[in-house]
Amino acid sequence: MEDEHPLVRAVYPELVDELTRLLEASGERSLAIDARDLRLVAECGCGDDYCQSIRTAEHPPGTPYGPGHRNVVLATDEGDLILDVVHERIVYVEILDRPAMARRDGRA
Repeated sequence: MEDEHPLVRAVYPELVDELTRLLEASGERSLAIDARDLRLVAECGCGDDYCQSIRTAEHPPGTPYGPGHRNVVLATDEGDLILDVVHERIVYVEILDRPAMARRDGRA
């Protein structure tokens, strides 16, 4: 089932490069390694023009993540990148107030 979802690095390679760099700089080496293999499960879909967030794991929208959840706020030059991490796995990448990301996989 996981292979049905494209790798984020194939769709948004610049995002993965930035995540990896910022996670390394934040001392989150394990998450930096994992960022290379994130899958694009779904776009946020909220409709807000400032949001480009993506789901990297299945999870019912609007429900709490529960035990083992933490946020990792990354120090970006522009906008916000905030990761939801559950049991040391990145499950959501919040991408706010940043320039539009262009898909590199040919899909709109």
